[in-house]
Amino acid sequence: MRLALALLLSSFCIRHSSFAAEQRPPNIIVIIADDLGYGDLGCYGANPKAVKTPNIDRLAAEGQRFTSGYCSAATCTPTRFSLITGTYAFRQKGTGVAPPNGPALIRPGTETVASLLQKAGYQTAAIGKWHLGLGDKAPDWNGELRPGPLEIGFNHCFLLPTTNDRVPQVFVQDHGVLNLDAKDPLWVGDKQPSPDHPTGVSHRDTLKLNWSHGHNQTIHNGIGRIGFYTGGQKARFRDEDLGDAWINHTNQWIEKNKDGPFFLYFASHDIHVPRMPHERFQGSTTLGLRGDAIVEFDWSVGEIMNTLDRLNLAENTLIVLCSDNGPVLDDGYQDGAVEKLGDHQPAGPFSGGKYSVLEGGTRTPFITRWKGRIQPGVSDQIVCTIDFAASFAALAKVAVPEKACPDSHNVLPALLGESGAKGRDYVLQQDNNGMNFGLRVGDWKLVRQKPRKGMQAVVSKKDNKPRSTEAALYFLPDDPAEENDLGTKNPDKLKELTSKLDTLIADKPAR
Repeated sequence: MRLALALLLSSFCIRHSSFAAEQRPPNIIVIIADDLGYGDLGCYGANPKAVKTPNIDRLAAEGQRFTSGYCSAATCTPTRFSLITGTYAFRQKGTGVAPPNGPALIRPGTETVASLLQKAGYQTAAIGKWHLGLGDKAPDWNGELRPGPLEIGFNHCFLLPTTNDRVPQVFVQDHGVLNLDAKDPLWVGDKQPSPDHPTGVSHRDTLKLNWSHGHNQTIHNGIGRIGFYTGGQKARFRDEDLGDAWINHTNQWIEKNKDGPFFLYFASHDIHVPRMPHERFQGSTTLGLRGDAIVEFDWSVGEIMNTLDRLNLAENTLIVLCSDNGPVLDDGYQDGAVEKLGDHQPAGPFSGGKYSVLEGGTRTPFITRWKGRIQPGVSDQIVCTIDFAASFAALAKVAVPEKACPDSHNVLPALLGESGAKGRDYVLQQDNNGMNFGLRVGDWKLVRQKPRKGMQAVVSKKDNKPRSTEAALYFLPDDPAEENDLGTKNPDKLKELTSKLDTLIADKPAR
């Protein structure tokens, strides 16, 4: 009888545990790369002789690989702002590339993807590159760094505060600089603190990674940066160790929160400049440091997948892999990205890249995996990173307030690869400051650019001649590289998309 009771109790516990697991919302992990192009991965056509990405290729093989996956902007800060808030960045001033001493761009009280999931009982964390500002009017590097991620829905953060080509090279954990010695305060500014302060100009011969334009102010780890800083020596990190630091902290946090549900925003710095992956990855590709950084990013993805497998979490975790914008080669450093490119096509079949509203600027790798739930396959549905807020809220069964996340659409069925699911009808693309726009509606694409002083001309992929800055209309199935302007032949379609773009920009939409 005791044995029978024990077996009955054991059976009940197993069933109860299984039922609880089924009732618990899934964990969600967003892995966002930096400057990763559509053509930079094996599963998107990269030549394995140039660069291999086995872990991301496995992620794609086990989930949905999107051929029309987009970020909302062609540079990092606006895309990250839109991803977290569900609001186009051009709707808020100051959301271009954030400076080293920039204040928090997302203010307390703003509903975010993290705050929505927090309401649904999720533990939430931001680990990696932030670049959305810290502090009220400016960061207090030697005090409390608030507001920041913890004031907008994250329970924990472990951050690179800006971007690694901008100072300072320190970690921020929750509300302060990690390992900061009060006797060696940190100072960050935009003017040289003293005439003898070493810079990438005055000490160029000491650099281990030379600059091509800009990136020649304060030197750290043999690399010139944008901006100036002094002090905080014990808090500073080595570029080569960034990837390992992110993964070590991520593994610890997932282990701590394995009973979930949890939401992790993992923002890698790879493959942004300065490209200085760990020594064990250097020389692993024919593409120079840019290719080596892709391999390091692929390793990071593999480590997260391995952790989920080890903790038996893969079948209850949705992973979304994306990028903050398209690729760029020479972005301020002489790292061989141009000279060693060969026949590798970072943007795949598309024109443009980072900074551009052509397809190469915002159509990027986009993969979803949830083992046992998402059936492996390839999807041509239009999905965008701005839709994470509404889509994840639907997954967690939490209501989105009427005026919150106004530009975020619920495309969860498409993200999960459900049969017959539809993605977006349109996708709006902006450049860094919202001066130039792209609008894709179905198979048609409107590109509208405003010429301005200092604007780098976008050249044609076909003849390398500068493109017109006027409105242009393209039919993407026949012309993915956006070479043939059909506006003159299709004036009604041009007028239709122009009117829709104007309405989207002017309106203050409510989902």
